[in-house]
Amino acid sequence: MTTTLVIGLDGHETGKRALAYGKRLAGLIGECELLIVYVVEWSPYSFQTPEENAERHKRREEEIALATERVIDPALAGLKKEGFKARGMVRHGDVASALTAIADQEHADQIIVSRASEGGFAQRIFGSATSNLVMSANVPVTVVS
Repeated sequence: MTTTLVIGLDGHETGKRALAYGKRLAGLIGECELLIVYVVEWSPYSFQTPEENAERHKRREEEIALATERVIDPALAGLKKEGFKARGMVRHGDVASALTAIADQEHADQIIVSRASEGGFAQRIFGSATSNLVMSANVPVTVVS
């Protein structure tokens, strides 16, 4: 049976530390799949003008493409070159909720994130979002320094 590890990346050095820990853990486990995830923080409750709403879908698709190109694809290429079984995805939404939902949908065994960031994912997650992730996840959450 394959173990699935969800690894949250932020596009910075801190995400690389989470990825390094995930690789080390996968090496110890053996048959393992790494699911690399980047969450573009987005709230459906923000107030916007009608013009902004009209452009929102286009911007969302551009953000997903950019995150895939700059964060997910390079991470996957490196993992596959090293012989790891890996997939990647980009989602929009609340970081903690998105990672929890992905872990549930993918029947993941663990979520790995970083606790400190130069900006982005881990910086946002180390406040109430970290608590929410740890408290709401149905699988263990490892927070890497």
